[in-house]
Amino acid sequence: MDHAAIAEVYKREFASILATMIRALGGDFTLAEEVVQDAFEAALAEWKERGAPQNARGWLLGTARHKAIDRIRRRSKFEAPLDEDVDFQALGAAPDEAAGDAVGDDLLRLIFTCCHPALALEAQVALTLRALCGLTTDEIARAFLAPPKTMAQRLVRAQNKIRVAKIPYVVPGRAELAERLDAVMSVVYLVFNEGYAATAGDELVRRELCSEAIRIGRLLESLVPHYSEPTALVALMLLHDARRDARLDAEGNLVLLEDQDRSLWDQREIEEGLARVTQALRRGGATPYGIQAAIAALHAEAARAEDTDWAQIALLYRELARLVPTPVVLLNRAVAVAMHEGAERGLALLGEIAEEPELAGHHLFHAARADLERRLGRVPEARRDYTRALELCRAEPERRYLERRLAELGSKGN
Repeated sequence: MDHAAIAEVYKREFASILATMIRALGGDFTLAEEVVQDAFEAALAEWKERGAPQNARGWLLGTARHKAIDRIRRRSKFEAPLDEDVDFQALGAAPDEAAGDAVGDDLLRLIFTCCHPALALEAQVALTLRALCGLTTDEIARAFLAPPKTMAQRLVRAQNKIRVAKIPYVVPGRAELAERLDAVMSVVYLVFNEGYAATAGDELVRRELCSEAIRIGRLLESLVPHYSEPTALVALMLLHDARRDARLDAEGNLVLLEDQDRSLWDQREIEEGLARVTQALRRGGATPYGIQAAIAALHAEAARAEDTDWAQIALLYRELARLVPTPVVLLNRAVAVAMHEGAERGLALLGEIAEEPELAGHHLFHAARADLERRLGRVPEARRDYTRALELCRAEPERRYLERRLAELGSKGN
């Protein structure tokens, strides 16, 4: 069995095996991760010679359990007494006993623990990518442009916080499940957005983050099928991801939605996304992710930019703003209204939210205002706002776009 095949097994099975081991080890993330990594290293050595067993997951889980028992025995002999939270019955169980619904329950425990509100948001994101996606510390650090040492410390602090604060390794009860599910989806969508429109660095699109976010979204959707919002979230991510090949030109420069070559859009992802939008709206109605997915669907269905149904999009943003009146939603609504009713009306709506602290440091707010001012021929104002957007922007493709806009305005004089 070659390295690529083992890597595929790792990608498919790592999270579920880790989730089961964390439960068996009483919530000890660190030890669970160590023994699971040991199990995959053993597989790398043994499977290359003999080939993978028919039940690869069972082999890996059994190996991880044996290594955990060995470590615990050594620890109790030389370092510390046996941990009373360790489930020795689970460690001694046959590998096939941890299957079916039990695997799903363990994965849910892992998801909700990684995204527990007691952890800082940046820690939730890092732990989710580490535990659920199996990304290495270096891969996570590279994705978020952080030094590997800093990311390693962040992961250690998160795991220590879980242990010290005794954050329960459980699925939330019915009373708090919906709220906690929203928090999990926020983390997943944050990961996707960092991949789709990176906040810093030379690359605007980081495909590995988009792919991992969609993978976690699909997993969440399968684990809580009675909730419609995970389906809507997956639809939203698919419809956005379908446009990624058209968002940059051959030189790596940003291409706006209205200027994109729509033949480059991924029709398979669009078809799947549209089907999920319909499914989510029928089951859950007008929910926040459902509305955002419906907006993305309207963009996906427009064969040309001029065919976009901006009137419907503006109405959907009005409903979204009623449900979640965040500054960013209000910004997007203003842009949609500008496309439907004209730049003057859009500027008026932007003026109503200009004092929002969150938007003062958000480069997209200043870029949107500058764009509407440019369309109205207000060159000094547009130059001022493009300049402010450029000062705040850290992603190189977006910076080059803003610089081009400023250069165009410079040729028009005052």
